[in-house]
Amino acid sequence: MSFTYQRSSALFKEAQQYIPGGVNSPVRAFNAVGGDPVYVEKAKGAYLHTADGNQLIDYIASWGPMILGHAFEPVVEAVVKATKNGTSYGMPTEIETQIAKLVVSMAPNIDQVRMVNSGTEACMSAVRLARGFTGRDKIIKFAGCYHGHSDSFLIQAGSGAVTFGSPNSPGVTAGTAKDTLLAPYNNLDAVKEIFEKNIEQIACVIIEPIAGNMGCIIPQDGFLEGIRELCDAHGSLFVFDEVMTGFRLAPGGAQETTGVKADIVTYGKVIGGGLPVGAFAARQEIMNHLAPIGPVYQAGTLSGNPLAMSAGLAMLHHLNSNKEVFTSLAKKTEYLHKGIDEALSSKGIDYQINRYGSMMSVHFTDKPVVDFQSAATGNNDWFKKYFHGLLEHGIYLPPSAFESYFLNDALSYADLDKTIHATSDVVGSW
Repeated sequence: MSFTYQRSSALFKEAQQYIPGGVNSPVRAFNAVGGDPVYVEKAKGAYLHTADGNQLIDYIASWGPMILGHAFEPVVEAVVKATKNGTSYGMPTEIETQIAKLVVSMAPNIDQVRMVNSGTEACMSAVRLARGFTGRDKIIKFAGCYHGHSDSFLIQAGSGAVTFGSPNSPGVTAGTAKDTLLAPYNNLDAVKEIFEKNIEQIACVIIEPIAGNMGCIIPQDGFLEGIRELCDAHGSLFVFDEVMTGFRLAPGGAQETTGVKADIVTYGKVIGGGLPVGAFAARQEIMNHLAPIGPVYQAGTLSGNPLAMSAGLAMLHHLNSNKEVFTSLAKKTEYLHKGIDEALSSKGIDYQINRYGSMMSVHFTDKPVVDFQSAATGNNDWFKKYFHGLLEHGIYLPPSAFESYFLNDALSYADLDKTIHATSDVVGSW
């Protein structure tokens, strides 16, 4: 197909005058792949419709929450109906309890839910709650896992795997960084060593149980289970960041699919049907430490916003009543995986494909991708050609080699076949 950028490029040029970098979230700027970002006018089902009049098959699903496709009718109807009654009250509504009750019924090991406004806020609040509950300051996170842009998470590795981290963004203080300890993903020995060097100082371990911010990275056998045992042995909490995996992999998210219990779970946009929202949840013993009944303060005027709650309730009701969606999504992702695997293997190119449920990523490297370090060995020049080649064929992939694909159930097998054939065509021209 002939793919044009004229309108998008003009819009981006104008945006750069008024918005830092021209975007409101850095990955949108296409810095990792080059060129100007694509501007969207609308989306429906599995397709994005651009400002230049192109239709694209979408493999990011708004970075996860559009599990059922864009503009899913029950969600749209719920938002329209709620909007007619007002957009925000700053007061309690019955629907907040209804969605909290549904979340508790779907996800294991939680008794109560607190709604917030983003995944970043959910993870920030979860760590504060863990520190307040345990009376400890330090946390362990994993290199390559992203939990939002709160200061505690913008940390890079020090001189060794068990040293203090250091800030990787100006504005994050060294004092904040010293309380965040970094370990490599899928390296249980490193986690053990951190615990041994910081006896009774670790408030929590926070992790993406299936990582999606260094590509799709799958926990190796025993890794999550081993962390659970370490947390239990040392009186620390285990926090699952399920902003990506929650209600995408199964009704109970990664806790259900891995069989590993978390003490605190965070959720993101899916709870609002794609609207700005997040949440964190835990058993009542932990949640009782939150204000107004406990000493750990957390608040937000827009928390529990009626539009987001209405959209999220419609989305979760559909997923809970149609659990075959999770099987359908997993089968479609497996089909795409096999097709791309065949297309790439016939070309003699080094690559790895990681897949878990409806998440997937392609890495142009000959090494298994199990953590951030191995993900970074990918050939980014190949990825750029791959990304832009598929874009020319009307297929929108994540514009970074360090992001997972998120499939939506509106994708047809014809869409998947088109993607597979396009992959073969693009790689065949290298």
